[in-house]
Amino acid sequence: MTFAFLFPGQGSQSLKMMDGFADLPVVQHTFEEASDALSVDLWAMLQADSADAINATVNTQPIMLAAGYATYLAWQELNGKQPAVVAGHSLGEYTALVASGALPFAEAIKLVRLRAEAMQAAVPAGTGAMAAILNLSDDDIRAACAEAAQGEVVEPVNFNSPGQVVIAGHKAAVERAMEACKAKGAKRALPLPVSVPSHCSLMRPAAERLAEALREVNLNVPAIPVLHNADVASYSDPAQIRDALTRQLYMPVRWTETIQKLAGDGILLMAECGPGKVLAGLAKRIDGNVKCLALTDRASLEAASAELA
Repeated sequence: MTFAFLFPGQGSQSLKMMDGFADLPVVQHTFEEASDALSVDLWAMLQADSADAINATVNTQPIMLAAGYATYLAWQELNGKQPAVVAGHSLGEYTALVASGALPFAEAIKLVRLRAEAMQAAVPAGTGAMAAILNLSDDDIRAACAEAAQGEVVEPVNFNSPGQVVIAGHKAAVERAMEACKAKGAKRALPLPVSVPSHCSLMRPAAERLAEALREVNLNVPAIPVLHNADVASYSDPAQIRDALTRQLYMPVRWTETIQKLAGDGILLMAECGPGKVLAGLAKRIDGNVKCLALTDRASLEAASAELA
């Protein structure tokens, strides 16, 4: 049976989110490898009483990469059936590349830590903002952002599903755009609790730093096609993959189109490979014909294995 794996990104993290896999040695080994690469104990952060550490961008990104890849390795051990294509939401694109064999895990962990540091350094704390706009057309959101910019940056950056778009940019411009969206009929405009305005043009300095690091990373031809956020296209040339990852930092996540592309190619069965059920929910809203399983613990892995057999 043909299916796709979707890897979640920042925002899906939660304390003890990997406890449902704790009895699988491959999961523990994956977190140990990631922790050794960064000289921090990522698993201990997940077991803490406070979520402050896992919500810090420099920790969230490697934790989510480790979690998604550990889930994928657990799937391989329990089932072994390979997805026809993989995709990841924002940071999840890196997990997809690791699962595809294009990006070595140990290098990816260091790379996403650097990516997080570069993103945080690009925009001083308190300068940027993000907000979710609900139940307004993409064109109206683009128009509201253009009206609200007034010499600053505010752009739609995450096209998550029809009626759910995230905007980002300078804090004051985002606030103006929220009001403009509500004036155009948006059901809600919700500020998001983030410290970095991801995927907008303010991230270009971070992208330049990331591009330098990517030149030193050993990239291989993917064994499984990876749909990239910036283009909704897959590449086999490592140079094109580097370029797609660089542009991803300051270009929108085209998730609605990604799911539509998969469904249009006849892939209607998908699985969210990693903590949470965010992508599973979005997939169903994007295309009612899509079924997306959530691989959140060993039991769900085993159930999905039986369904995809």
